[in-house]
Order: sequence, then structure tokens, then C-alpha cells
Amino acid sequence: MWISVNKRISNLVLLLYLFSPLLVSAQNTGLIRAAAKVELVADGFAFLEGPVRDKAGNLLFTDINNNRIHRLSPAGLIETLLEPSYHANGLTLDVDGSLLICEQSGQRISRLNADGSRSVVVSEYNGAPFNSPNDIWLHRNGSLYFTDPRYRYPEGEPSQAGEYVYRVDPARETVAAIITDVPKPNGIIGTEDGAHLYVASTELRKVFRYDINPDGSVGNRLEFADQGSDGMAMDERGNLYLTWAGQVSIYSPAGELLQQIAVPENPANVAFGGVDGHTLYITARTGLYALRMNVVSSRFRYSMMDRQ
Repeated sequence: MWISVNKRISNLVLLLYLFSPLLVSAQNTGLIRAAAKVELVADGFAFLEGPVRDKAGNLLFTDINNNRIHRLSPAGLIETLLEPSYHANGLTLDVDGSLLICEQSGQRISRLNADGSRSVVVSEYNGAPFNSPNDIWLHRNGSLYFTDPRYRYPEGEPSQAGEYVYRVDPARETVAAIITDVPKPNGIIGTEDGAHLYVASTELRKVFRYDINPDGSVGNRLEFADQGSDGMAMDERGNLYLTWAGQVSIYSPAGELLQQIAVPENPANVAFGGVDGHTLYITARTGLYALRMNVVSSRFRYSMMDRQ
């Protein structure tokens, strides 16, 4: 059973939260279920990140400072899936359903295979370890795009000359720095048709959109949203969900702000999950929150189409 939100917040914040509208935009987009509210699933963590739904309907997420990856089952049970995680941040599923992990202190992208074994996907660029892989997106052709800033893990100076966005080719043989002029690149996600890539800069407090070229490189950068974001999600309509400043902001594919969802704690990432794919999970510092939606993720919708 989900825990009441007022366990986590003070009376003052609770009053502000309850008496402020959940949807602050004027229009009703129909994205959120009628009467649905943000509910606390579990708390007591250190710093939650990286939510992703696996093929069985489990939600996998990271607790960075506690050095763990957790699994929330469809029945609501939470267990530790992996420890140590090397301060894992972003997660995504590989083509075969195995888990791809941004290991911050490990300075690499690793894979957790179905049999429980771990392997390294990529660990260096130009002969030096990555800074601290942060977030990752899988293109439908099998290539990987990930951000590599440096925040807390590991300690010390960055090992790369800059904080870049990288692409790994589908064969996982070559690594290319495709974006080198965005400071502190953080959240990253792309469209299911492989046409566009979104990258958030926490330093500039902007989200940029790029065209993805046939060779996997990117170009034609434009400012998509005048706000920062940590992790991001995309629904089946192509709307982009950004996490920033105590709320989840939803933008249309055209860059129009549609709705904002207040969260009791500052959110760091967001993902669709649940057996039916209609639950929006929000990792927010020490708590995991959920909100029932009328839409599913873009990847869930495309995966269902592939089975038909």
C-alpha cells in the first residue's frame, strides 16, 4: 500500500501542496487520470534516480548515495537488485531487455545480464575513463547516447577534457563525442522514430533539441525549453516530461508548456511504469512517488506496436 504523502512533509508544505492545483496550466490535456494525485510509494532512501520499467512490469531505480539499485515489483514489494552499484545514476533497457547502467564512480556504462552477471559496455574515450556517466538513451537501432558530466562521484578532477554527450555505435565498438559545447549535460532522451535527441543542461538551465543525422551524429540545435531538467521522460504523444524546481513540467513536441505537476520533494527523474504502463513514477530525493496517467511512454507504445 502506498504511504500517505503527509508522512514526508511538514504541515505548512502539506497545506501548500494540497491547496495548490495539481495542474497549473489553464488547459486540460487529458494526460492525467481524473482525480489522480501524486502519492508516496516508499521513502527512507538517500537520493533516488534512474527509474525504468522492465519487460515484466517491475520498476528499477537507483539510490545513488546508498550505492544500490532497487526493484519495485507489480505487487508493490521493493528489494535490492544490485549492490554495490558504483553509485549508479541513469538506467535503461538494452535491445535484449538487459539493464544498462550509468556507473558514476565506476566511470563506465555496464550491463546487468539476465543471469545476474555484469559486463562492461564502454569505459573510456581517447584512452581515459569517462567523467561520471549520468543518463542514457537507447536508439531503436541499438546505438547508445549518454551524458558524462561530473558532480560528486568519483571524487577528484574530471578525467576527460570536457563534459560531453557520447554516442556508442550499435555494434558497441566505437565511441564518439557528439556534443561538446553544452556544459553539465544531464538528462537525455530521444524520439522513437530516431529523428530527434533532447539534452538538458543543468548549468545553462535549458533543454536543447537536436536532429539526429543518418550517421548518428546530431545537428540543428534549438532551444526547446527555457528551464533546466535532470532526468526526462516522453509519452506516446511525444510530450516531454522535465524534472526541475519541485515539479514535473510537461511540454508538447512543439515546445508548449502544457502542465506542471507539484511534487513534495525536488524530483530528479521520471518514468512510466506499472503492468499497464499508465503509472508515472517520480524519483524525488528520499521518496518514490507515483501518479496515474491516461498515457503511456513512447517506448511502451512502440513496443506494443512491434508485437502486433
